[in-house]
Amino acid sequence: MEMTKEKALNLIWDYMHMEHTLKKADAIFVLGCRDTRVAEHAAQLFLDGLAPIIIFAGSGSIHNSKPGREQFVGSTEAEVFADIARKMGVPEEAILIENRSQNTGQNYEFSIQLLREKNIEPNTVIAVQKPYMERRTYATGKVWWPNIELIVTSPPIPIEKYEDASNSHNEHWIHALIGDLQRIKEYPAKGFQIEQDIPDEVWEAYEYLVSLGYTDRLIK
Repeated sequence: MEMTKEKALNLIWDYMHMEHTLKKADAIFVLGCRDTRVAEHAAQLFLDGLAPIIIFAGSGSIHNSKPGREQFVGSTEAEVFADIARKMGVPEEAILIENRSQNTGQNYEFSIQLLREKNIEPNTVIAVQKPYMERRTYATGKVWWPNIELIVTSPPIPIEKYEDASNSHNEHWIHALIGDLQRIKEYPAKGFQIEQDIPDEVWEAYEYLVSLGYTDRLIK
C-alpha cells in the first residue's frame, strides 16, 4: 500500500503508544510539557486511587519564548500542573514538585533526587506524558530507573482528535512526533535512552514525513 500522510502518522502514533496496563503503584510521575491534559489525566489517576503521591516535574522555562506557552511564563510546568491537580481535588500533602528540570532526562534525574530526599524508594511508578511521548518517556525512564516497574500512560485521545490548539496552524505536534521518533533511534548511542526496535514500516513513515517537510524538531 502506498504511503500517505495519514498512514504515516497512524503508524508512528501507534508505535509511540506502549499499551501498558495500569495498576496500583507507589507514585504517579508527571513529566513536564505544555499540554495541560497530561496534568488532568494524572490527577484523575490519583483520584482513582492508583497511587498515594503524585510528582510534577519540569521547569520548561527555556521554551517559554515559543508560542502557546503563555500560561507558564512566570511559573513552571510543574507548578501549573500541580495547580490543576489541586483544583481537581488532589490534596496538597500528596503533591511533590520538581521545578528545575528542562528536559526528559532531567525530569527523571531531579525527581529521583527529590524522592530520595523524602526517603521514598518506589518499586512501581506510573509515568504520565503526552500520547506521542509514551515510548520516549519509557526509554528514558529505564535509563534512570532500570530496576523499577515503569508503567507509562497518557491522556486517552485518539489521533483524529489530537490537536495542539495553541499551534494547530503549523502542526507543531507532527514536528514533535517526528523529532521524538528520531530521538528513539539516535539517543541510545548517547546513553539518554534504552535501545528499542523500530519496525521498518515505522521508519519508512518517518522518512516519508521528513520528505514532506516535518523537520522543525529534528536533531540538527
